[in-house]
Amino acid sequence: MAAAEVGDEQMREDPTVNELQRRAAELLGHEGALFLPTATMANQIALKILTRPGCLLLAEERTHVLIFEAGGPAVHSGLVMHGLPGVAGRIAPEQLRAVAATSDDLQPASVVVLENTHRSAGGRVWPLGELERVVATARELGLAVHLDGARLMNAAVASGLPPSEYGRLADTVTVCFSKGLGCPLGAVLAGSRELIEAAWRGKFLFGGAMRQAGIVAAAALYALDNNVERLAEDHARAHRLAEGLAGAGLPVDVDAVETNFIGIDVASMGVAESDAQARIAEGGVLVGWLRPGVLRVATYLGVTDEDVERAIDAIPRALVTSPARV
Repeated sequence: MAAAEVGDEQMREDPTVNELQRRAAELLGHEGALFLPTATMANQIALKILTRPGCLLLAEERTHVLIFEAGGPAVHSGLVMHGLPGVAGRIAPEQLRAVAATSDDLQPASVVVLENTHRSAGGRVWPLGELERVVATARELGLAVHLDGARLMNAAVASGLPPSEYGRLADTVTVCFSKGLGCPLGAVLAGSRELIEAAWRGKFLFGGAMRQAGIVAAAALYALDNNVERLAEDHARAHRLAEGLAGAGLPVDVDAVETNFIGIDVASMGVAESDAQARIAEGGVLVGWLRPGVLRVATYLGVTDEDVERAIDAIPRALVTSPARV
């Protein structure tokens, strides 16, 4: 990062940013890409350029854009957010057809957002065939498609497929560099040349235009060269951790661990989430939450095999002895 060649990114003159955008577009199967500070900003810009106010946004009910982006689709783009119940974070073509059949010119269905991997489902991966069928239905119904691929590299590594196999299906696709790829910040939005040109204006509108951004784009380039294939290590550690926690009697679905997230269903234990998190933290392990009643334990490049073994010991001890009940 310190040695990065930089220029004025707002004038499209930063060579490191330009190289990252070129590589990201190719990686994701699109004509162009735009470097942005965050994946949330990338998602919101995508929705802005794909829709018009008053339209319906369709997504699985616990998709990131619906519950973790502060109502951004409504605030920034005037969209009505319509959540659909899903299985493992995935929706079916029939669900899109049902909504389209009841929408009208006053509030038409306009865009579907698909998330891969799906955060709240526990880092679950869309099977490519299922994704293709949903996208084909969206096209048939005249819906734009945005792929929130914040963890798309995890999906690609877990499935053994190139990221472009997923990315090419959508009108726009987001990838985040500050997740498992280990960067301090940054994301890209990829799409056609026309859409990325429209997104460029959105970048200024949303406050994402920067100056010597090559400093952070250099980290993203490093991540593409060094931190993608190693995501398999995170996945293996997550599976080992899930097996260890389940073996200790905790309610963990080992078969649902497809990438780097493990869910612990503390609600089924009668343990409050906040109390469970606090007790686990006392044992030296930090965990988050996946969805209501379920804690999230995540592996990433800062977690070692020794850390996993320590967590297998510390987490059950904290939860089994926790006196706090719902």
